Amino acid sequence: MASVASSSSRGRGGIVGINVTPMVDIVLVLLIIMMVSATYIVSQSLKVELPKTASSDEAVNKVYVVTITREGQYLFNDKPTSKAELPALLRGAKAENEALSLVITADEQARHGAVVGVIDVAKVEGITKFAINVETKQ
Repeated sequence: MASVASSSSRGRGGIVGINVTPMVDIVLVLLIIMMVSATYIVSQSLKVELPKTASSDEAVNKVYVVTITREGQYLFNDKPTSKAELPALLRGAKAENEALSLVITADEQARHGAVVGVIDVAKVEGITKFAINVETKQ
């Protein structure tokens, strides 16, 4: 037993084991690349005729915009309106398109109460999907 230990310490012994970790890493990376590319190739090569519908998705994704200017003026889809007319306009838009989205765009200097008022009118009219348009600082 002592001779085996001494022969390996002198550098004459053979390789005891092969480190397969790098080989496994390479094989796994190649497998992932093949799986991703095969999925892309198959989806591009399939010829499928999609069914036609009488309605379009345009009405489903309709977005309405309420703008509040610095002076407190209201615009509904870029058309001047008043705060008093806003509920009727939103009610008509909701009747036309049940799944509408509302974007509220207010000037930085617009009153906070005006924005909250538009949100309140939207909720009263049953509009649940709305967003406030902001600009990111740079």
